[in-house]
Amino acid sequence: MKKINLTLLLSCFAVSLYAQNSYLEIVRSTIKTEKKALIAEVMQLSDAENIPFWEVYNEYDEKLYKLNTDYFNVVMDFADNFENMSQEKAKEIITKVNKYALDKTKLEKTYNNKMSKVISPKKTLRFIQAMNKIQVMIDAQLAAEIPLLESIE
Repeated sequence: MKKINLTLLLSCFAVSLYAQNSYLEIVRSTIKTEKKALIAEVMQLSDAENIPFWEVYNEYDEKLYKLNTDYFNVVMDFADNFENMSQEKAKEIITKVNKYALDKTKLEKTYNNKMSKVISPKKTLRFIQAMNKIQVMIDAQLAAEIPLLESIE
């Protein structure tokens, strides 16, 4: 993959966790564009695969964006309640995190199956790998920015 400065974008995303929504949307849009460029580069699609792949990808990415927005809202809820986290709020956040994980897994399964119908299973696996690598970078940056809950009493 071409070296695109995704790390800088991820840093901006993490720093923007507490920024205004308009700035956050600009950062998220930039990450989305860079992610698409990385996927385009690694997929090595034929002319026949190109249009069907991008139709499925764009549909998937739109739904993933909505899910990630929900997750971002959970992170913001955590941040808003970090200093005075109640047991009830902790349960609520756990439920939301679990729902996000389940919904994301369902979405990936659905779209991995759709993807396998428009490109080969090997190329679908390559797509899954590329998306996982991008997600690991994002998750690592978020993990570095989100502190552990200090008071667990």
